[in-house]
Amino acid sequence: MSSREGILGAIRRGLKRGPLPADQRAMLDGRLATHPRHLIPARSRVPRAEQIALFVRNVEKEFGTIERVPDAASVPAAVADYLAAQNLEPRFVMAPHPELTELPWSERPMLAFETRRARADDAVSVQHAWAAVAETGTLLFPSDPTRPTTLNLLPETEIAVIRASAIVGAYEEAWDRLRAERAGAEPSGGFMPRNIMFVTGPSRSADIEQTLELGAHGPRRLHVVLVEDEPAARTILSEIADPRPEAAREPVARPGEIANPAD
Repeated sequence: MSSREGILGAIRRGLKRGPLPADQRAMLDGRLATHPRHLIPARSRVPRAEQIALFVRNVEKEFGTIERVPDAASVPAAVADYLAAQNLEPRFVMAPHPELTELPWSERPMLAFETRRARADDAVSVQHAWAAVAETGTLLFPSDPTRPTTLNLLPETEIAVIRASAIVGAYEEAWDRLRAERAGAEPSGGFMPRNIMFVTGPSRSADIEQTLELGAHGPRRLHVVLVEDEPAARTILSEIADPRPEAAREPVARPGEIANPAD
């Protein structure tokens, strides 16, 4: 008996029932195979340029910062400029992902970095974002040897590099893309990542007296470098109207302010 069968057998005994009847098993297998889609918010059903602009607005709404660069070769300069602006050392730990390691870092000789997973004493990380969701400004990080999850947790400052072409409108579209890339992963026979981290802005909490504290459980700063690798990404933000109601355009609370309990 495999470990999986042993665990499922223990659950069945606890529920005081045996294997599922054939009709229920067929219904369950059909649902797992077809991946039924859930509700998709209307705010993400907009033209491509507006989707990208929506992602940018939501990153900023959630206390993150973002810089748009025209191509991947501009990333090292963007990282160097951000570290200087934040008065941080030009030193960081970086994900060993090919899209990052192949960048022209030598053009910025003052930058010092190592490609590895993070340690407790690392102050800054540069991470590769696999995808992003416009409807909430969320970055997705499937676990991978070239994308260590510790880079999202241990350093106080996280810099995430994302291509505009990797931004999707809604979460369902991100799952569609992951299944397509993984060739129909479990339970269909393929391979899925051990976990997927969803990162929406820097870590924060308002558990104590509803006072917002950044860096509560992870990075205090989240900076996104957006590579404009498709024409829609180069639309000037001011040319796109914000489709949200006025009341929804501002964060619930800013750092140090008390959140509204009604929100």
